[in-house]
Amino acid sequence: MSSRASRSAAIAIGIGLLLTACGGAGQARPDLAFVSTRDGDYAIYVMNADGAHQKRLTKNEQSSASLSPSALFFQVEPAWSPNGKLLAFASKRGGPSHIYVMEADGNRTRRLTSTTSDDAHPTWSPDGTHLAFERGTHLYVMSSDGADAHRSTNDPAAESDPAWSPKGTWIAYARKGSGMEAKELWLVHPDGSGRHRLTSLNATTESPAWSPDGKLVAFSSDAGTTRFEIFQIRVDGTRFRRLTESGDDAFEPAWAPDGRQIAFSRNGAIVAIDRNGIESTLTDPKNNDSSPAWNPKPPRDEG
Repeated sequence: MSSRASRSAAIAIGIGLLLTACGGAGQARPDLAFVSTRDGDYAIYVMNADGAHQKRLTKNEQSSASLSPSALFFQVEPAWSPNGKLLAFASKRGGPSHIYVMEADGNRTRRLTSTTSDDAHPTWSPDGTHLAFERGTHLYVMSSDGADAHRSTNDPAAESDPAWSPKGTWIAYARKGSGMEAKELWLVHPDGSGRHRLTSLNATTESPAWSPDGKLVAFSSDAGTTRFEIFQIRVDGTRFRRLTESGDDAFEPAWAPDGRQIAFSRNGAIVAIDRNGIESTLTDPKNNDSSPAWNPKPPRDEG
């Protein structure tokens, strides 16, 4: 083989590897998980960061068209494990809402919780050994195999939407006191100590999401607006800032692993906004998509 042919072959191989690493061949690990009702039931899907290669993961053995709303699996709130190999989620397939976990390709689903209470909104510890979640109206923590589930706080207030910090030292969550109209964000150590308020907005504030460096928390709130928008605040409670200017409610922010953009749900679509405020609509609003969750590892890191 001539030197020119050798160089051409090497370039072709290099391009092929690059396309595979970046998802050009459609085989790379997806960047985002999300929920969609495009097939009639609430199911978990995945896609690339640009909205390409949308694929359903969770399965329903029966035709969704033949099922009543109460019989639908209602698979929601996906959460990636830190190594990107597993997805935890909530589902009512067993009656009450329970926490399940499956492999990243949708296979080998197993149930982690089994009480008569509704369990929801799983979030992984950064070392992958534990999950926090909401049971009824309180925060719980359990081992990643479902063992040793216990309350994280003894607070009588309603607690929801837990989000474990990247360094593992804090869990952010939404708290609503008895008889209160407002819902604020609070922080607590996983062992229940150090509980304190993060926001004081006198509004409905929920769905906290940590920046990859652990310095900021994005969230959804109707503070000072006629609709829900995406905001961010530093973990010390300073530098409160509004990120979106929406014509419809914006919910469920999720920070990209490189910190350069935030995905969120709005009007049935998944939208991403970058540091300059430029938005990209990733999915079709008619599909009723929600709950975006970024894979913590980019495809090139797989293996």
